[in-house]
Amino acid sequence: MAEYQFVTTWRIKAPLQTVWEVLYHPDIWPSWWKNLLQVVEIVKGNELGIGALHHYTWQGVLPYRITFDMHIVNIVPLQLLEGQASGEVEGVGQWLLSSDGVYTLARYTWHVRTTTLWMNCLAPLAAPLFRWNHDAVMRAGAKGLAQRLGTSVEMS
Repeated sequence: MAEYQFVTTWRIKAPLQTVWEVLYHPDIWPSWWKNLLQVVEIVKGNELGIGALHHYTWQGVLPYRITFDMHIVNIVPLQLLEGQASGEVEGVGQWLLSSDGVYTLARYTWHVRTTTLWMNCLAPLAAPLFRWNHDAVMRAGAKGLAQRLGTSVEMS
């Protein structure tokens, strides 16, 4: 299996609570994140959302879709959302939020392995394209979030 670690930071000119409310509800992500085609809630989780299970279908710039389930394993309100992915990718995704004056910093770490044969076979040559595709998806997410909140979002 090919392994990838991506770290993306969004600097959002919005209050932490506002950003949290949007990121905390993945069922609304497709309304502002064009690359997320579908989110289906499979299990609700507890009162915080820990234990929730969602099925995601993503379409990047490259002509393929990725589907996986995300099981929420940790939530610290206004600070942390963490899930365990399984399916065409396996690993951990984590949103870490903090306040920086009038800005909210949202850092996403995505440490995954691909499980599909074609991605694993192409990884030695196509890994840079997969990384570029991931970055394009995150840029589109930043743009969509900025439009949703009516503010600016910088990405690094």
